[in-house]
Amino acid sequence: MRRLCLLLAFFVSPAMAGEESVRLKDGEGKDKVITQCGLCHSLDYIPLNANIMDKAGWEKTVNKMIKGMGAPIEDGDKKIIIDYLVSHYGR
Repeated sequence: MRRLCLLLAFFVSPAMAGEESVRLKDGEGKDKVITQCGLCHSLDYIPLNANIMDKAGWEKTVNKMIKGMGAPIEDGDKKIIIDYLVSHYGR
């Protein structure tokens, strides 16, 4: 587990370079989205996919990130993240 954290920390800095241009809408869960989703990829994906994503789409995507990609997101955070994405970036 420690190696995974060190490896993630190594890749977080380059992945977050330039992220200051991405402005997510304010709301409960925004902080979780920034820290959890931004850990592995650009936050640009969120507004870019907003017009095609509904609740089922965001649930499927977040579950894929956790189960398929190994995102270290706790169950409680998962619900908060999905609720935020649906409320602010769902169609």
